[in-house]
Amino acid sequence: MTTEIKVPVLPESIADAEVVAWHKKPGDSIKRDENLVDIETDKVVLEVPSPCDGVLKEIVEAQGTVVIAEQLLGYIDEGAVSQSSGNETTSEDRPNVIAMGQDVLINPAAKKLMQEHGVDIHDVTGSGKGGRILKEDVLKVVNKQPEKNKPLKESTTTKSAVSASTVDAGDRMGRIEKRVPMTRLRARIAERLLEAQHNAAILTTFNEVNMQPVMELRARYKEQFEKEHDVRLGFMSFFVKAAIEALKQFPSVNASIDGNDVVYHGFFDIGVAVSSPRGLVVPVVRDADQLTLAQIEKTIRELGQKAQQNALSLDEITGGTFTISNGGVFGSLLSTPILNPPQSGILGMHTIQERPVAEDGEVVIRPMMYLAHSYDHRIVDGKEAVQFLLTIKEMLEDPARMLIGV
Repeated sequence: MTTEIKVPVLPESIADAEVVAWHKKPGDSIKRDENLVDIETDKVVLEVPSPCDGVLKEIVEAQGTVVIAEQLLGYIDEGAVSQSSGNETTSEDRPNVIAMGQDVLINPAAKKLMQEHGVDIHDVTGSGKGGRILKEDVLKVVNKQPEKNKPLKESTTTKSAVSASTVDAGDRMGRIEKRVPMTRLRARIAERLLEAQHNAAILTTFNEVNMQPVMELRARYKEQFEKEHDVRLGFMSFFVKAAIEALKQFPSVNASIDGNDVVYHGFFDIGVAVSSPRGLVVPVVRDADQLTLAQIEKTIRELGQKAQQNALSLDEITGGTFTISNGGVFGSLLSTPILNPPQSGILGMHTIQERPVAEDGEVVIRPMMYLAHSYDHRIVDGKEAVQFLLTIKEMLEDPARMLIGV
């Protein structure tokens, strides 16, 4: 009996996906729920499991093919037994994954890039499933190499217009260019950022917060908190809690526009922007208002680890009613964050810097952080946006308010 392998149903926001790697070749034995092929959407890499036991009969869509939801990928001869010696397929047999040394797997595109740039496999850390080396992993190493070790690519215009006999070779090869295809995730990020700028009336308001009260609270209970909950007490959980209290007071910031309607969300799913090997992703902390500080910290830690492993599911990065982005971890002093459509608000955190401030008529040094709140002026008035950010400031400068709800 022949069984079809199909692309899983994709969310409405995702139009297509790309076949990035088959893990079996025709004739290989497969088991039910075994991962057969990886497909990459503009958000995550999805695994397509086998629907039954049998033998892979045919691959219809090869690596690099763009496919849509429920498109046919291949066929399985259900219940059949492989005629090859041994039923297990090794990494050496896989058509789109290459074995490199002891238990190290590498995609063909990554291998080609390593050969072009003379990259040693031991210098590359794989971020794919099971430690597989991806093209992005090799690019990280290539970008860190000294320029003299990188292959030189001359401009085609220079080649055609100037004779090699009249131009010094060193001068001709000093103008280096490198062309790298944009990843699906990077292309989607670019598309969404442009969409936000074109379709929303984005304004940004700023304030600054004295972080000393939160820092003193963390220092006082840091060891006890970590011992009790097995997670570090960071800053993000305080900002999530403060944002939720502010969102409760200003529901339009937690709303979104759908056509001619404004949708007011009665829940608080907070997106936390994190960097991953594939680019920026925004995993969502669901029902964050119902979580303790420890639960928020654990959730963020787990989502961050999944992001680094390219293991986030679609459900974990879709939705969200409000986003928090922390550019401060990279040293950003001030920025204007862009909305994450269709949300109407995003909070930008920045680096903590000691600055002189006036308190009770005296100049004192305090650990200060600039805050930025970008909002959609179509549904959020300037007064609301300013007061929303001021509420966050007040909550952080007096954390006890978040506990007693005032």
